[in-house]
Amino acid sequence: MSLNASPTRELPSELPPNAGRAAAGIAIVLVAQLMIVLDATVVNVALPQIDRSLGFGPASLSWVLNAYTLAFGGLLLLGGRLGDVYGRLKVFEIGLAVFTLGSALGGIAQTPGQLIAARTFQGAGAALAAPSVLALLTTSAPDEAARNRALALFGAVSSGGASIGLILGGLLTDVGSWRWTLFINVPIGLAVIALAPRFVDETPRRSGRFDVVGALAATGGAVALVWTLIGTPEHGWLSVRTAVGFAVGIALLALLARTELRHPHPLVQPALVRNRNRVGALAVMALLMGANLSMFFLVVQYVQGVLGFGPLLAGVAFLPFSLGIFATSRVTPALLGRFGPRRMMLVGGATLTLAYAWLSTIGVDDTYLAAVFGPMALAGIASALLFMPVTVIVLSGVAPEHAGSASGLLQTTQQLGGAVGVAVIVSVYAAGAVPGELVPGMSAAFLTSATFAGLALLVTAVVIRVRRPVRDAGTPEAVVEAVAAEAA
Repeated sequence: MSLNASPTRELPSELPPNAGRAAAGIAIVLVAQLMIVLDATVVNVALPQIDRSLGFGPASLSWVLNAYTLAFGGLLLLGGRLGDVYGRLKVFEIGLAVFTLGSALGGIAQTPGQLIAARTFQGAGAALAAPSVLALLTTSAPDEAARNRALALFGAVSSGGASIGLILGGLLTDVGSWRWTLFINVPIGLAVIALAPRFVDETPRRSGRFDVVGALAATGGAVALVWTLIGTPEHGWLSVRTAVGFAVGIALLALLARTELRHPHPLVQPALVRNRNRVGALAVMALLMGANLSMFFLVVQYVQGVLGFGPLLAGVAFLPFSLGIFATSRVTPALLGRFGPRRMMLVGGATLTLAYAWLSTIGVDDTYLAAVFGPMALAGIASALLFMPVTVIVLSGVAPEHAGSASGLLQTTQQLGGAVGVAVIVSVYAAGAVPGELVPGMSAAFLTSATFAGLALLVTAVVIRVRRPVRDAGTPEAVVEAVAAEAA
């Protein structure tokens, strides 16, 4: 099928029954998805204000981001399993209630510990709600056309949520306070909880058990590693604290592996991680997210603390990154069909390495256009070149009964990879930080991001073996099928 082919079927002359109710249900679920995605970045531009208000240090401030992503990523697979057994709508509502309560508690937090606890609560709520979104969207759509539109909107909301979060967070912080970046979720969350049962139908339930030990081991292992990494600049790599932290993290991850091999209903199907290409693609995704989230953390502080941007302008400053992703993603299906996933990933990894090496040259006398605009746009283009082929490889060749598990594994890798990456890079930054100055340490931190991108390039070159272009694929789904056929 040609990429430029246009459909010749006539549009339906009548709307399906309950089309209005279905449209309202889809809109309600998408609002919740936007809120969940947005909250990963909405507090970013408020980080300097949060630091001044509550007294975080240069490394501990990263817990405002990592508390959310660790809880979200660590409990995501368990949230999906709970939705299978108890019903997607029910678990979706419980998750949103937890998320909304966490937002309110974060808005009134008076100490760093209270804010971190609230962000953890938010992440746990998001982990319950997020896995149900796609299922509720597809079951709410009255026909195939509506389902396709809903999925397209889901993609737009998911990809645009980070940018919207940065700008909205800047606006709320500028006109009010950093606390409103959290309070804004409360009325929206309450409205979604009240309206969802009226417009969204419950999904069928499945019997089964829960791998609670696996979920706790995954979350605990990631938390132990991040906690240890963030504390290394203060305590040292050879300290007892560091050694014990790494030992606990590794032990919990070993417990996770043992549990997944023996549990009748594992969170991660062992068969999914026996495929060389899939494991390599997951590693690339983790490295990509770690590098990119660290950029969000560091650039926000640079443009506000060195360039003098206000919170709103700091949010707008990230538009080159978002526009780079958006513009490139318009052509990635065609590029994937012509060149294949491996070539795209090689180009994307090399470009991302260059972008972060460029950012490592920033100094106190630079301007936004000279030092930030170019590398951020380049990082956006590179991220778009990486994201789709990685997703295609991870999801290709997966049996239908394991499709949800594979998707959850990809999302978990994104969240936990981002959290661990931020911990590593922020610890590098804190080790070189000078009290009262922001730029010392940033060069080494961005070079660490470049190293992550370089490792993603190396993994692609050494591990990924999907080479053949998929010509005239027509749709991303056709590309997935072709890649699966080659992998088989």
